[in-house]
Amino acid sequence: MTLGVGGSSFEAELAKLKPVADGVEPIAVSEFKARIAKVQRLLREQGLQGLYLDTSTNLLYFTGIQLKLTERLHGAVIPAEGEIVYLSPAFEEPKTREYMRFGDDVRCWEEHEDPTALVVETIRSLGYESGSIALDPDTPFYTVDGLRKAGNRFDFTNGAALTGACRQVKSAAEIALIQRAMDVTMAVHRAAARTLSAGMTTTELVDFLDRAHRKFGMSLTFGAAQFGEATAYPHGVPYPQTLADGDMVLIDMGTRLGGYHSDITRTYVFGEPTDRQREIWDLEKRAQLAGFAAATLGAPCEAVDHAARGVIEAAGYGPGYKVPGLPHRTGHGLGLAIHEEPFMVKGSLTPLQAGMCFSVEPMMCIYGEFGVRLEDIAYMTEDGARWFTEPALSVDDPFAVAG
Repeated sequence: MTLGVGGSSFEAELAKLKPVADGVEPIAVSEFKARIAKVQRLLREQGLQGLYLDTSTNLLYFTGIQLKLTERLHGAVIPAEGEIVYLSPAFEEPKTREYMRFGDDVRCWEEHEDPTALVVETIRSLGYESGSIALDPDTPFYTVDGLRKAGNRFDFTNGAALTGACRQVKSAAEIALIQRAMDVTMAVHRAAARTLSAGMTTTELVDFLDRAHRKFGMSLTFGAAQFGEATAYPHGVPYPQTLADGDMVLIDMGTRLGGYHSDITRTYVFGEPTDRQREIWDLEKRAQLAGFAAATLGAPCEAVDHAARGVIEAAGYGPGYKVPGLPHRTGHGLGLAIHEEPFMVKGSLTPLQAGMCFSVEPMMCIYGEFGVRLEDIAYMTEDGARWFTEPALSVDDPFAVAG
C-alpha cells in the first residue's frame, strides 16, 4: 500500500465514524472501596496514619472524583482505619457531594481560612494526634508547605510508593476501558492515513484527529503529527510542517474513556519508501518486538528496555542514549495518567506482574534525516504479555494485521 495514492478527504472519513456504542462499564463503587481497603492495609503495614489526596488522578483513582486543580484545596483523607473524609471549599460543598460516589463525611473551609489547617484538624479528629501522613505525590508545594506549618506534630512523607503499588496493577474493568479507548484511537489512525495528501499541514492533520475522536463521542487528549526531518524529534518541533512526497510521517495520539487513556504512535512513509527509510523502519520494528518478547511475568521492567535497546545497538546505533539511536526509555505505564508507573527503563527492577499496562516504544532518532517510533501498549496477563492493539505490520502496509 502506497500511502497518498487515492487519498480520502477529511469530510469523507469523518462521515464514516460513529459514536461508540454502550457496553463498557464504568468502575463500580465496590472497586473503589476495594482500592481504599488495599491502601489502608498498606498504610498499617508501613506504620502510617493516613493518606492525603489532592486534586489529582489519585483522587480520581480512589474516589471517582475528577476535578481540575486550582488554587483552592479540594481533596480527601484516607485514614489507616475508618471511613474516607472529603475536603472542600464551603461554597463548593453541594458540587462536591454531587461528585461523591460513596461516603458522606465532607469537611469544609471558608475563603478566609487556611485549608491546610483543616487537613490537619481532620486527621486529628480521626484519632491521630501525631505520626506520619503520606501525601499524594501530585500535591502542590504550597499545600505541602502549609501542611508542614499547620501540622508540626506530624511527619509528612511522599505517598508515591503507596499510590503506585495500587495503580500499577489494573483490574479487568480498567483494562476494558483502556481497550475501548485504544480501539477508537486506532480507528482514527487508520482514517488519518487515508487522508494524507501533498501540501497538507501538520496543523490541519491534528485538527482532523480531534474532529475524528469527537465523532466517536470522545475527545483528543493529546495529538502530534510530524512530517519529514521533524519526525526525528521525539516530542516534535515548535513549527508546523507541510507534507511532501517521500516524507516520513509520525502520528502520536490518544483519547480517554472513564478517565483511562489510549496512546498509540504510527510512523510510515508518504509515498514509496527509500531503502534507507525501509531499513530504519524494519530496525525499529525488530526493537519493539524484542521489547515485547522480554516482557515476561516476574522479569524486571528494565528487561524490556534492555532487549529493545540491544537490537538497536547491535545494528551499530547508540550506544545507550546516544543518537543516532534510542535517546529515551523504551516505555511507560499507562492508566489514569498517560505516563505513570511502571517505567521500562534501566534501573527499574520492579517485577512485571499480571495487570500492569505499559508502552513498548523504542524510537530511532536520526537528526537531520528522520525518525521512526512505533508505539503500542501491552498488558500483562497470567499467561504473559498481550497487545491492546496489533503492532504495525510493515512500512508498506502499517495497518495490516499479521496472520
